[in-house]
Amino acid sequence: MSDTSAERASTLTIDLSAIADNWRLLARRAGSAECGAVVKADAYGCGIEQVVPALHSAGCHTFFVAHLDEARRARAASHEATIYVLNGLLPGTAPVYHAITARPVLGCAEDLREWLDHGRGQFCAVHVDTGMNRLGFSLDEAVRIRSDGGFAELSVSLAMTHLTSSEAPSDPANIRQVNAFSRVAELFPDTRKSLLNSSGHFLETAPTYQLTRPGYALYGGNPTPGEPNPMKPVVRLTSRILQTRVAPDGTAVGYNGRWHAKGRRKLATIGLGYADGWPRNASYTDLLPGGHAMVGGVKCPFAGTVSMDLIIVDVSDAPAGSAERGSEVVLIGDGIDLDEAGASAKTIGYEMLTNLGRRYHRAYLGG
Repeated sequence: MSDTSAERASTLTIDLSAIADNWRLLARRAGSAECGAVVKADAYGCGIEQVVPALHSAGCHTFFVAHLDEARRARAASHEATIYVLNGLLPGTAPVYHAITARPVLGCAEDLREWLDHGRGQFCAVHVDTGMNRLGFSLDEAVRIRSDGGFAELSVSLAMTHLTSSEAPSDPANIRQVNAFSRVAELFPDTRKSLLNSSGHFLETAPTYQLTRPGYALYGGNPTPGEPNPMKPVVRLTSRILQTRVAPDGTAVGYNGRWHAKGRRKLATIGLGYADGWPRNASYTDLLPGGHAMVGGVKCPFAGTVSMDLIIVDVSDAPAGSAERGSEVVLIGDGIDLDEAGASAKTIGYEMLTNLGRRYHRAYLGG
């Protein structure tokens, strides 16, 4: 039986034209540098197969993924693109990189040795850590390897690092990393360099170098927290009301009765929950506020614990007729943006976006 929107309670709408427009804005901010695109985590939950062609049509030619299987999907979506795999070289995978012409981002001595054994002559990137302490050669290690001639045998097409605090322009870590990466640039004078992530495009103290790597901002996330969001919204998440009821004053609602009606309240249950990627931390209890949904243009709070497949919403203040069985409510959009949705679930918009499950009916606009 074919899948139709009527068979699913919730719909995730993704505006590919907005993603392309966001890339164009960031490309302008990149100036003379090439603007790439990070499409890891299934293009931040928006779909590699849909996002890569839309960005390629907009003029993007370099893509970054986290894992090799994502590189396969990105290659299938664009035969001409340059594709980098950020998470390094897993043992035994060098032949796959050759087969799909993807480029590993090398970040440790073991990566280096294996690529020299099996990838000599093929393009790769080198990641030098300047403060994240997560992946990448240390700066001292990179200096030593360069002095020993270890990088000379590689075809290094990109040297990169990752900013830790670019969304906070006043954080001194930014200057430390910019200065450290200037030393990296000296190690690779004839190689393209990449420093800027999404928020880095708005960091006045950071040089653009030759290639930028925006991710979250492409998908509508705010790269300038505390300031108006310069990006277009990309995702809109809606769900439908399955049932309504009236809860008298004092009624306990949801698992473990952690929310109680204060006065007579109208409640609506929608067909979406943590199995769909909506965090359980968005639960709204007597002690802690949580998530909201827009119902008839009014922001209505959740009531009780977020369940696996269901959320209860207090729709008492919604306009008459807007909160009935089958009515649509909005979880992201119409006044609730991605970052607000994340904050209400005690997390960040990145996690909200990448966790959105595959159970939704997906609708694509533009592209």
